[in-house]
Amino acid sequence: MVLTTTNEGRIRTLTINRPEALNAMTNEVYVAITTGLDKAADDPGVAVVIITGTGRAFSAGQDLGEMSSGSEPGSASEFPPMLERLASFPKPLIAAVNGLGVGIGMTVLGHCDLVLMEKTARLRTPFPQLGLAPEAGSSWTFPASMGWQNAAHVLMTGRWFSAEECQEMGLVWKVCDGAEDLMQQTMAVAAEIAANPITSLVATKQLMLAAGRTEQVLAASRRELAAFVPLLGSPANREAIAAFEQKRKPDFSKID
Repeated sequence: MVLTTTNEGRIRTLTINRPEALNAMTNEVYVAITTGLDKAADDPGVAVVIITGTGRAFSAGQDLGEMSSGSEPGSASEFPPMLERLASFPKPLIAAVNGLGVGIGMTVLGHCDLVLMEKTARLRTPFPQLGLAPEAGSSWTFPASMGWQNAAHVLMTGRWFSAEECQEMGLVWKVCDGAEDLMQQTMAVAAEIAANPITSLVATKQLMLAAGRTEQVLAASRRELAAFVPLLGSPANREAIAAFEQKRKPDFSKID
């Protein structure tokens, strides 16, 4: 089971469960997350949803093995339905970042209402190193949450960012001291929110989204896909994938 579901009162936790692959995303995972969010949205007993990961990773991002076989986050994959559900999810959504997050493991955080992160966890969006462009609407969500310069730094360097840096930039709300503290604090704030009427929470979330966030995210995603598709399989992307498989640094010196 690539996604596990647990309930504690009116709080539902969705846990990505591919620890052997550092919770890398596949079409199966995208479907599971979409389905999990759909069920939570429709369940009148669920007030708050938490998303987290099993083991030492939140998510290592897109499964590169699946990507190399042609199942990229695009129109032929299960990625767009998941993104649409994230962007329009009608209830409070909290991320508990328990370990490293790469690519979608970082960009998904831009769709969460609150993000808590374990202090030793790290995040990066290695799109430049893969010869690709941003995804998941991050070309809009990151500038919106972090400011233009921080977003440019994150998206254009692709380097690792610490929990403290992510908090300083505004992507993360709170840094926690260890895995146990992370879940304790996440559950505490979720319980604080869940104690309120669900109708009020849904109305508040919808009012926040009504400013145009969902439409902006989906429009950004369409632009990103238009840029992503021709880059996938390009010389730079092929070199990046080959370097990953051969466990070496990519050489882009002769590639435009």
